[in-house]
Amino acid sequence: MTKASGPLRAEGGFPVVGIIGGGQLARMSQQPAIALSLTLSVLAESETASAALVVPHAPVGDHTDLETVRSFASDVDVVTFDHEHVPPEVISALLADGHPVHPGPDALLHAQDKIVMRRRLTDLGIPCPRWTAATTAEEVTAFGDEVGWPVIAKTPRGGYDGKGVRRIGSAGEVAEWLEAVGQDGPMREGVLLEEAVAFTRELAVMVARSPSGQAATWPVVETVQTDGVCTEVLAPAPGLDDDLATTIGEAALRVAGELGVTGVMAVELFEVTDPRTGAPAYLVNELAMRPHNSGHWSIDGAVTSQFEQHLRAVLDLPLGDPSARQEWTVMANVLGGEHPDLYPTYRHLMARDPGLKIHLYGKGVRPGRKLGHVTVTGDGDLEALRERARHAADYLQGVIDE
Repeated sequence: MTKASGPLRAEGGFPVVGIIGGGQLARMSQQPAIALSLTLSVLAESETASAALVVPHAPVGDHTDLETVRSFASDVDVVTFDHEHVPPEVISALLADGHPVHPGPDALLHAQDKIVMRRRLTDLGIPCPRWTAATTAEEVTAFGDEVGWPVIAKTPRGGYDGKGVRRIGSAGEVAEWLEAVGQDGPMREGVLLEEAVAFTRELAVMVARSPSGQAATWPVVETVQTDGVCTEVLAPAPGLDDDLATTIGEAALRVAGELGVTGVMAVELFEVTDPRTGAPAYLVNELAMRPHNSGHWSIDGAVTSQFEQHLRAVLDLPLGDPSARQEWTVMANVLGGEHPDLYPTYRHLMARDPGLKIHLYGKGVRPGRKLGHVTVTGDGDLEALRERARHAADYLQGVIDE
């Protein structure tokens, strides 16, 4: 494998950033890396992984194999992640070897294990849904009877985009999960149960934090979910109470600091009504310690994108300005449909709406798979911007043909 002191090393002493995982998040880091004169190296799952198609140095390897990851880390100046699935013991071994890793294993565990995350946020006094970790059917039933059925059941590890999440009305609906409790796997410590929150809408905020402690947040956004998958992001969240927006930003900064996060982190939330005061409030739903779908709008809509900011943060460079460029940015995710050939639709949309920004991830088409996203920005009429973004996403998916 090429060493960082050899062909990987750019002239002028600029560092090499290693990203474990070759998905679209690593892919979208390539453009800001070029502008910053950084070199990326990606440990990819295959030669056809999304990032491997655009990052010149993309060795193929297993992110769970310690010696593979050690060899990869020896070529770079800092290691970061495209996903949260690298085992904590592998990350700890890199740190013991002297490799800078961001975020570190202690922080990343809170994005890898939802029970650990819930326990720590509760200890910090961060508002969360009522929850418990259940290991038996009796415990599931007791929790449901206490908070009211249905309840939300989650696998503590490995779930994403609605996978590993069930809305249940009885313990029998997670019987096979309970059978796996105590065994190696995502249910080792039990099934995470949460109350089904009666929320007004879903929100998210991205925060960046550097090893030296500098931190910054982007505007709070509204996320729209369809069947557990994010289909639209509105930045900033329209009509959000100013005090609540400030409170959410301060909470995200506190979580990042208390957990020792380095890099960018997404905090996904529910907007709710405080039953005592009737005022708007929030509950934290999930954490993700990497560039996140809810922050993709920042590529075209913010002064500094989440991808540039993540690179700055893991290298402990001064952070960039996260402010919005225009009044509104609307991002719509492009999901796979029945039409495998995207290029003709891509060309049509470019001609139809020259102000539209299209970002595709180099993935093969599969129904329901996230293939990319489209973004529109502007001032004034938010609904008109939403319509443009929805039309483009639907056209690429094949939902509409004009």
